[in-house]
Amino acid sequence: MPDKERIVFDDIDKYGPQSYERTYQFTTDELARIELVAIGPVSLIAQARKGDLPAEYLADGSTTFTADFLCSRCVEPYPFANSSEFHLRFRPRPEVSEENDEVEITPDELDIEFYTERSIPLRHLASEQIQLAIPMKPLCTESCLGLCPLCGANKNGEGCSCQESAAEGRWGVLAGIRAELAKKNEQ
Repeated sequence: MPDKERIVFDDIDKYGPQSYERTYQFTTDELARIELVAIGPVSLIAQARKGDLPAEYLADGSTTFTADFLCSRCVEPYPFANSSEFHLRFRPRPEVSEENDEVEITPDELDIEFYTERSIPLRHLASEQIQLAIPMKPLCTESCLGLCPLCGANKNGEGCSCQESAAEGRWGVLAGIRAELAKKNEQ
């Protein structure tokens, strides 16, 4: 009977293509991403089969989950929903020589995952897909104004009473240089 918690390549060789459908629960500590506040159940659906090359296996599927992220501008939590597809190609890890324990990968091999064990844990696959789905810079909205650099107020709602704008504070030094250059050009 095939294992349904792992993609086992020997099972595919023996029984043919395999289908998997699992739901996993992850903690934010497990995923170790500071922008992740909470995450709901992660649904994974996958089909695995032999590839065209010897010892090559293909896995196609999708993951679906909801989470709460911290906005990188205003640092407020916001809901995030993700449904994404994956297409993976697994090949045996190339042999390495004793003198050089690195293997050069060609540009055609960038979408390939190399294996040493003949099975892939589905939980690991789900975790990997979550990591790939998390935005590099999560934003609650594209128009998020962020925090005031002077008082720290969220400029999206509460506003602040600071007189100096963020642009003036950052670029104020350059204004002095501009005035000095203008004086030199007048002379």
